[in-house]
Amino acid sequence: MSSRGAAAVLSRASRIRSKLQSALEATVLEVDDVSHQHAGHAAVRGSSDMETHFNVKIVSPKFEGQSLVKRHRIVYDLLADELQSGLHALSIVAKTPRETNPNPNPNPAD
Repeated sequence: MSSRGAAAVLSRASRIRSKLQSALEATVLEVDDVSHQHAGHAAVRGSSDMETHFNVKIVSPKFEGQSLVKRHRIVYDLLADELQSGLHALSIVAKTPRETNPNPNPNPAD
């Protein structure tokens, strides 16, 4: 099966997860399809695509030293094909490992 045929078989959530994980080496990656919350909205009404709205939480060391805007641009660039083929909305939380655990202390005070 060609890669194009394989892409059609995978869900959009699976493709998003795969693209982000391989490019960003995420330590945390959550991809939630919230399309059902937007059913009937004007932008997706009449569309046969049922996977249109996603929340993404990603923690990656590759975000170190990058502004929040740059992090979002990285994610949008990685998902450009999805955005051009029916992905309508993407909510992004993009953090570094240090931001999720800012004060790792292996020896807590007694």
